[in-house]
Amino acid sequence: MRVWRIGLLGIGAIGRDVVSLIGARRPDTEFIVLRRSGGELDMPGTRQVHDIDQMVHARPDVVIEAAGHQALETCVPALLAHGVSVIAASVGSLIQAGEGGVMCDMLKTIAAGTGARLVLPAGAIGGLDYIGAVALLTDLHVTYTSRKPPEAWADELMRMGLDASQLDSELILFEGSVAEAAALYPRNLNVAATIALAVGRPDVVSVRVVVDPAASGNIHEIVCESAAGLARFVFLNTPSPKNPKTSMVTALSLIHCVEEFFSLPPIDMHQQ
Repeated sequence: MRVWRIGLLGIGAIGRDVVSLIGARRPDTEFIVLRRSGGELDMPGTRQVHDIDQMVHARPDVVIEAAGHQALETCVPALLAHGVSVIAASVGSLIQAGEGGVMCDMLKTIAAGTGARLVLPAGAIGGLDYIGAVALLTDLHVTYTSRKPPEAWADELMRMGLDASQLDSELILFEGSVAEAAALYPRNLNVAATIALAVGRPDVVSVRVVVDPAASGNIHEIVCESAAGLARFVFLNTPSPKNPKTSMVTALSLIHCVEEFFSLPPIDMHQQ
């Protein structure tokens, strides 16, 4: 059986879940973790590297990015340029426009030049096949509502002078476009960006962020209206025990991407 060599950018709640769950299923998996800080990891089956050159030299089959906007911007282009495939969890960063254009388009261009793969997980939702299908229709409009309990937005509420524990009715934290939502909450609205990328036209997607004391978990509501009909998707996800802003299913989605990746023919980096 082929030994999996998986690189990791980020070893927070998501990264640790990925390591523990894959490690339980395939104990011989090798994990290479990029950490710029000192100290040793207390996780069996992992070894550390401290920069991108060391990560590339370690020759991972695929690298999982789960470290946020800055890591995606600074590390993922270099990995793809060296022919290393990446599964990118920080999808919210991909729709940001910079000097070189939209990040997703830039990364796809780099990957096409080296034969690497850029894999985008579904993350906390499903239904992307339907969304991709109705995206062909010009009259499509999608409304995405993120509904989470107050503790998931404790920091944001505190900056507004509100105590998360005292909120007794729902509060609309944001209403606007995907680009505005991604700029304000790049770490917390990956679903909005995932939908926008599935549609291919971010301007037809509206975003609402609702703080709801009655929410028992992280709720994602998607409404698609078009000539094809009306579709409603509701996902009630259990928050990660380590991070209430992240759904438990997020790590599972990354693992699913990993398993699908290894079901494809391997990339021979010597030919790049």
